[in-house]
Amino acid sequence: MRILIDTNTIIQREDNKVINQDLQLLLRLASKLKISILVHPKSIDDIHRDKNERRKTTIISKFKTYERLEDYPDPKNDKKYFIKIGTPKKINDIIDDFLIYAVYKDAINFLITEDLGIHKKSILLGIQDRVFTIADAIHVFKKDLPTVNIPLPPIITQTTTSNIDLNDNIFDSLRAEYPNFNDWFKRISQSGRKCWVYTRTDDNIGAILIYKFENEPILSYPPFPKRKRLKIATMKVSYVGYKIGELLLKLAIELAIISKKKEIYLTHFTKEQDFLVDLIEEYGFEKVGVLKNGEDVFLKEIFPETNIILKMDYVQLSKKFYPTFYDGPKVKKHIIPIQPQFHKNLFIDSPHTQTKSFEIKTEGNTIRKAYLCHSNSKKLKSGDIILFYRSIDIKGIVSLGIVENVYFDLDDPNRISNIVGKRTVYSISEIQNISKSPTIIILFNYYNHLKTRILYDKLIDEKILNGFPQSITEITHESYLKIKKLGGIDERFTVN
Repeated sequence: MRILIDTNTIIQREDNKVINQDLQLLLRLASKLKISILVHPKSIDDIHRDKNERRKTTIISKFKTYERLEDYPDPKNDKKYFIKIGTPKKINDIIDDFLIYAVYKDAINFLITEDLGIHKKSILLGIQDRVFTIADAIHVFKKDLPTVNIPLPPIITQTTTSNIDLNDNIFDSLRAEYPNFNDWFKRISQSGRKCWVYTRTDDNIGAILIYKFENEPILSYPPFPKRKRLKIATMKVSYVGYKIGELLLKLAIELAIISKKKEIYLTHFTKEQDFLVDLIEEYGFEKVGVLKNGEDVFLKEIFPETNIILKMDYVQLSKKFYPTFYDGPKVKKHIIPIQPQFHKNLFIDSPHTQTKSFEIKTEGNTIRKAYLCHSNSKKLKSGDIILFYRSIDIKGIVSLGIVENVYFDLDDPNRISNIVGKRTVYSISEIQNISKSPTIIILFNYYNHLKTRILYDKLIDEKILNGFPQSITEITHESYLKIKKLGGIDERFTVN
């Protein structure tokens, strides 16, 4: 986002030491939001006309730190423009007209000025909503100040929509569904709206999720009252094969949790065979209403009512109300050793490894995952909790999942491949090698990484283990409670 600031505003504010505080606040906000503050060359030219050399030198030195607006539009030959605002009578009027013309021709997003005459002209031009006082700008930009951040995998970039090419083919279907899509996109770009982007190797957009924090009602039928929510304003995926949609959805859920939003929702024109609907319903979104334009409203509760979740099957609970899961004494808990290379590919968001984008495999983007191993244990079953012990480098428990299904004693590589599909870290050739011995397939829902990894020595000291885990190791509920406390498992999302 680019903002033009009237040099007279800066000079006047810096001369007043009390009022100067809000100018400093504005500049800090601009820095945090990565907003470019520019000055107009015509304004600098005006300063050069000052006959007081000492004052001129001092003032010009203040503006050396500001970027100048290059290739600015010239209103000189725009007769319609001057018909609306009138012909300039003084040199100051000419400079003011250059400033406001930069907004009028969309060379910049906003203009900040304390000049009442410029504000009056902006009304005549119908662009008054883009001409701010410093107080106006602070009020607007504070809304977009990032208060939460979540770690992003290497293949996903966070940026603002102003950095996105509106003409990218990924938006074609949205333009067809929403006649005013381009205007909406330009409007949110000017407001600094955030988004996550996956860029393909050909530099086109493979996936994008644009989000927004809201505290307002949903005007659907039936309506929903004002509440703090995270809205997925746009979610488009053209690169379905890499499970990017599932990854973006997981990030959105994490952002809603970290920002303490009780609900997350999106609106969508549902089709007969709808990839997006299938995906979001898999993770607890439900159709709850319809907008006037025919869009369906899909909503997910982040913190569901206890009386509802206690009645649910453990597997359905972890699926529908992800990331909530049951961890009481009715389900067993198991520690599973995993080698670093498989852990890295299975959990691409692991804080314990530095993963390059070209190393990432499809299954690492998913919430629903598969793991293959050789073990004599037959105790695993649906709903059980599995704790991954990363061997060799970390030697500690780092990640947690909930078992969806288990298949024992498989030795047919084709059957194994059919069951795991794209959910496993193993290639077909690796599956062929693994299947030479009886193989266990564990299909599970990924919960999260432990806030604090629990290393081998601590596991021994706490009598959770009595040696290095060589295979699937069942632990007691009491041992799990120690892990829960030591690892910082969020009790807001556990039911017991």
